[in-house]
Amino acid sequence: MPATRPPDSGRYSALLLILAVLIVTVVDATTGPELHISAFLGVAPLVAALRCSYRWTLVVAAIYAVCLTYVDILTVPDWAPASRVVGIFGAFLVALFSVVLCRTRLEREALHARTRLVADTVQRAMLRELPLSAGEVEAFGFYVSAQEGARVGGDIYEAVETPHGLRLMIGDVQGKGMPAIGAGLEVLASFREAAHYQESLESVAERMESALTRYNTRSAEQGTDERFVTALLMEVRGMEDGRVLSCGHIPYHLVRDGEVHERSDGEGGLPLGLGTLSGEPRRSVRVHPRPDDWVVLCTDGVTEARGQDGEFYPLGDRLAAWTRLEPAELARTLRADLERFTGGDLKDDATALIIRRSPVAGTAGEGGPTGGTADVRAPHSAHRHQAPPPSGPRIN
Repeated sequence: MPATRPPDSGRYSALLLILAVLIVTVVDATTGPELHISAFLGVAPLVAALRCSYRWTLVVAAIYAVCLTYVDILTVPDWAPASRVVGIFGAFLVALFSVVLCRTRLEREALHARTRLVADTVQRAMLRELPLSAGEVEAFGFYVSAQEGARVGGDIYEAVETPHGLRLMIGDVQGKGMPAIGAGLEVLASFREAAHYQESLESVAERMESALTRYNTRSAEQGTDERFVTALLMEVRGMEDGRVLSCGHIPYHLVRDGEVHERSDGEGGLPLGLGTLSGEPRRSVRVHPRPDDWVVLCTDGVTEARGQDGEFYPLGDRLAAWTRLEPAELARTLRADLERFTGGDLKDDATALIIRRSPVAGTAGEGGPTGGTADVRAPHSAHRHQAPPPSGPRIN
């Protein structure tokens, strides 16, 4: 139950229980000793203990005890004195137990609320709330943890403005839920630091790899699992210059001129934590974004989500039908559709980011060296999900 429940919470439930107790008492008093249904009234204070505030539980318990005492003394003439004493004692015992039960429940709820507050604060410090804003870039989206009650898990993301341009990252830790948080935090903290001081994306990835290697070394010493992390790093310098580096991450989607293109730029690098298995260094790829491009990044919790028929979620086809939507609305629509597709049963952490240049940044860039504008409204042309045409992003 929510910790913010008002003081009179459960008032209507308590009033209904009191009414039921009074009605049964009247029925017992008017029908004679052969019908003794008030013996079942012990459930009333117990229900109040589970649903009502302490004050209302106390009221229900008191009325129950008084009514049962009246019934046992005045409406059952053939009972021996010992039977009356046992009946009255039992009624007061049930009333007392319900009050103690209510007190215990409220204390546990308060403890849970405090624990949840601390956990939320820690998790918010680890992973910033969406939407993100970094310089001229806005990132809308959603994050859903596969572990119930957790705000974060095995997926990580970040967008920062640095002396080397705008840098973005999305990653997916091996595993899911709470056990994957440690590795994700190491990689995320390393990216936040390295993105500001390292000249190239390759150097940023090396620092992230080193941080994860140290974490895995400690994990091995403690007898816990070592982990690897897939990650996609992006960098934007100026209006039409960028680089992409993939560390074993799934492709991203580019929305341009109303069409959706699946991109695998920078693909080929091993996941973080596995870099020593290959002698090939990771290399970023140069791309040329346009001011009105959208980029959709996600983890495999989205693309590998299965429907009731066992089919994977068709992300590209869905995006192609929604290019008219604004990014914030697209994020909400995508999340709702993913939950409908899976029947609310996500097997893995799922994250999606819809990234664009902000309208303010685009307006400020008008008449600049590129001569471009950033009209970030979704294009209204036809929607197709296909490979990039020759006029797509140039890759050097």
